Amino acid sequence: MIPVDGESSKKRVCYFFDSDVSGFHYGPGHPMKPTRIRMCHSLVMNYGLYKRMEIFRAKPATKREMTQFHSDEYVDFLSRITPLNMNSYMKEQHKYNVGDDCPVFDGLFEYCSISAGGSMEGAARLSRDKCDIAVNWAGGLHHAKKSEASGFCYVNDIVLGILELLRYHQRVLYIDIDVHHGDGVEEAFYTTDRVMTVSFHKYGEFFPGTGELRDVGIAKGKYYALNFPLRDGITDESYKSVFEPVIQQVMESYDPGAIVLQCGTDSVSGDKLGCFNLSMRGHANCVKFVKSFNKPLLLLGGGGYTMRNVSRCWAYETGLAAGVELGSEIPMNEYYEYFGPDYELDVKSSNMEDMNTPGYLDRVKNIVLEHLRQVGGPPSVQMTDIPRVPIDELMDDPDADEDLIPTNERRPQRLLDSRRQADGELSDSDDEGEGGRRNHASHKDRDSMPLAGRKFGAAVGIMSTGSTHGVGPSVATVAPPVATHPSAAPSNPESSNQSDMDIDDGTSVAPSARADSKEGSRTSPAANGMDVDQPAAPPPATTDAS
Repeated sequence: MIPVDGESSKKRVCYFFDSDVSGFHYGPGHPMKPTRIRMCHSLVMNYGLYKRMEIFRAKPATKREMTQFHSDEYVDFLSRITPLNMNSYMKEQHKYNVGDDCPVFDGLFEYCSISAGGSMEGAARLSRDKCDIAVNWAGGLHHAKKSEASGFCYVNDIVLGILELLRYHQRVLYIDIDVHHGDGVEEAFYTTDRVMTVSFHKYGEFFPGTGELRDVGIAKGKYYALNFPLRDGITDESYKSVFEPVIQQVMESYDPGAIVLQCGTDSVSGDKLGCFNLSMRGHANCVKFVKSFNKPLLLLGGGGYTMRNVSRCWAYETGLAAGVELGSEIPMNEYYEYFGPDYELDVKSSNMEDMNTPGYLDRVKNIVLEHLRQVGGPPSVQMTDIPRVPIDELMDDPDADEDLIPTNERRPQRLLDSRRQADGELSDSDDEGEGGRRNHASHKDRDSMPLAGRKFGAAVGIMSTGSTHGVGPSVATVAPPVATHPSAAPSNPESSNQSDMDIDDGTSVAPSARADSKEGSRTSPAANGMDVDQPAAPPPATTDAS
């Protein structure tokens, strides 16, 4: 993990994950695979990002909370239908668009509850200034309507999260970088100026078929819905050339109190359903740019159907939220084989042709900016008392159950996960080398080191690799006596150079040492646990028996 340059201040990050989410399955052959969220979480944990943020398992959303946006009949239908009784609900399935793209599967309502619960609690924590950035990769299901499932989405967690933010903030900005148009969110706030929706998406014979340039909202919400239709194959440079100027102008004209960013990764190159050509870093640049405005930020998932790329992208963007850039080499994790053959984090662009000409992008950008100029400045909102909803009881005292735990029992895992490692805190050796703490001393200088400061036995750098094979001969050779005369100096001119193996450098054993390891491993004192660097103990004193 490399700290990101130019970070003005460290952000408090709340990261939401529920391990149950990977147990749901849309059905054989369906492109939406909830397992991708667990794959991302596995990378997040094995990269060590858990030290830099609080991790929460959100309380699943209830039926009552879902009906803040969805109709009572639709939520009741989702809670009742199962694969066993679905034949009894044929009329309702047709009415609510459940069946083809949005199949009925085991645990459907629980899956929706987990997705919505993370987004709502993330928004609640942002509103109460308990964090600066909230992350819920299980959310971002932007196609669901008030009484209709659509595009693999059943419950619109984004709308529910925005409604929570609107209780505390006058204006909320919604940005969508999914390859598909964010139609469900736009439709929900099409007539209000309290939410501005900005969507960059593929348009033209592509699902859902909405998001035309002229769709700008109606009534009080006119010009508060912005759409930027794109063509196949857009590259990082082209995307950046339109995304940053538009969002910069949106921030100046609208001045939102909070931002919701839907990070659908089906806009990344190589997606099974997408047709854009963004690299992982090009996609993540949007997150970095939006974060730079220092507003309360809710990061949500969304589309993404090539699982190895989805998990790579979201893990990298989780790191950016926490203020670090992840290294290119993927650490060992439970899904390691998915990332072959190169086992690298980067998702690169392909040689796909970019159908977005500079003239087309400039023309569309100018029209969108003209729509923005019609706004004329941030709208004023007459605020009233904050209404009470069920999530308030949870947020007022999130540790209410802690008092019921017997004092002689372990703290629950939820409390342990919510702990963030403070900067400068002593930690295990898995972060050895961070912050310039690595010891670069050579093993040749050990005899001149004071006894109290010497490291005996195998070097820490090698121990951190998890293998002690070949350690014996390379570190256990008895040091020759110190030369006191020029003629006693070693005759080999290369022997005075830096050793191939530094004590704490973490590098591999020198080739010569590795070759000799098998031969010397049986007779090496270090292999038998002896400390060859310690001075020999004096012989025991003898007494005269007479």
